[in-house]
Amino acid sequence: MTKDNLWIYVLKLLEKRDLYPYEVREEVKKQFGFSPGNMTAYIVLKKLRAEGFVKKTGSTNGKGPKRTYFTITAKGREELAKAIAFYKNIGRNFK
Repeated sequence: MTKDNLWIYVLKLLEKRDLYPYEVREEVKKQFGFSPGNMTAYIVLKKLRAEGFVKKTGSTNGKGPKRTYFTITAKGREELAKAIAFYKNIGRNFK
């Protein structure tokens, strides 16, 4: 359960704070121990946004490139809770 379910990791990270796509990649590596591909976070965020699980919260033009930040929506929090419950249930069934 890693790259195929990256959307769960992304929602979990966004539950804590708003992030921009490159930052998502770095946080997944730091907090979960694997590195998604360079474009993977962008693709996952685009799909999550299309489903209404995340939304753009704004962008900055400070030092460096323009960054678009994303935040989790109420619908995204509900989906994350369902996914966590599902995997906890699987864990109980394998004991």
